[in-house]
Amino acid sequence: MSNVDLHEDLKNDERVWMPGEIGKDVQRFNVFHVKHNRDDKFNCKPFNRKALFKISLLKGKTRLYYADKTVDFDCALLFTNPNIPYSWEHLESEQVAYFCVFTEDFFDQFMPIKDYPVFKPGNVPLFHLDEEKFAVFENIFKQMLSEITLEFSYKYDSLRSMVLQLIFSALKLEPATFQPYKDSNGSQRIVSIFTELLERQFPIESTIQRMELRHPTEFASQLSVHVNHLNHALKVVTGKTTSQLVAARIMQEAKSLLQHTDWNISEIAWSLGFDDLPHFINFFKKNQQLTPKLYRKNQPV
Repeated sequence: MSNVDLHEDLKNDERVWMPGEIGKDVQRFNVFHVKHNRDDKFNCKPFNRKALFKISLLKGKTRLYYADKTVDFDCALLFTNPNIPYSWEHLESEQVAYFCVFTEDFFDQFMPIKDYPVFKPGNVPLFHLDEEKFAVFENIFKQMLSEITLEFSYKYDSLRSMVLQLIFSALKLEPATFQPYKDSNGSQRIVSIFTELLERQFPIESTIQRMELRHPTEFASQLSVHVNHLNHALKVVTGKTTSQLVAARIMQEAKSLLQHTDWNISEIAWSLGFDDLPHFINFFKKNQQLTPKLYRKNQPV
């Protein structure tokens, strides 16, 4: 969505002239209202920005794709976090949508926002709304849109409370029920999203950057599928298991880091998610028949 590009522009803006926390919060939260008609119908693909959480209020016939499942709705509230792949498309010409997007550290002084059920892997992030409930949530978004324009030193604290109001109000509702995705090959869709989740973690560009998803159960949790279902889908489509695909990608990155950086081997091991150096050395030697040190030594200068 083009509006979210504002966050990209603001990343390089120090906002040194703003008082207090406002200079920071302007880069960590935004809210939008979008109304579309048959001349400018739009769809939504997943956010590729790792930092953004998103709450969407959607009205108009819409289809949500979530892992290997789908659900159609007319009016709903949708919660998405940076690690849960999803997409949606409108099925009719008239749509109304409200969005708020924020980073995890927008809440870091107050609470771990990712621990709320609506943002946890494995939970259903969609809540059907009738007209009455839609009006309630729409009013909260309208308050946000008004609040963010005010010259008020504590407006972002007020906006934080409105985000929590959205979350708590949603938790009182019954989540939507998803159906298997029947319009295309479900296994291929799982493989596509698994690959996206895996690749989002690369390249490793700093010694403070670390892989977060390494084990099959972690990927399955993000995809809201059983690990056996994930393994089966990957095996059918690629001929390889989850562990084999993850190991191959880790090896690819390990060799690149050994060849193109001056990081010590412990730093590389940590960045690739290994808790101890011997584990990384054994993993590398098993897959390359060389230790990381010998592999680096044999590379051309």
